[in-house]
Amino acid sequence: MPMIRLTEPQSVGELAMITSLLEGSGIAYMVENEHVSSLYPGLPILNSRVMVDECDQVHAEVLLSRLRLAVRDVSSQP
Repeated sequence: MPMIRLTEPQSVGELAMITSLLEGSGIAYMVENEHVSSLYPGLPILNSRVMVDECDQVHAEVLLSRLRLAVRDVSSQP
């Protein structure tokens, strides 16, 4: 099954949260440029890319949207 890009995390911490979420949900993934992006932070061309199987795309996107919603809800509170 071909792998497609799910997201491009902006930090090593975000990458760790996303990969942990995918692992915990049993979704196979691959990270492109995993270590290069930490060597040269801030260069968008070297950002990590989280790839998932095409058949897992919808499930992974739902999980990711829930994660982003939870982060947004917490940060908006005083």
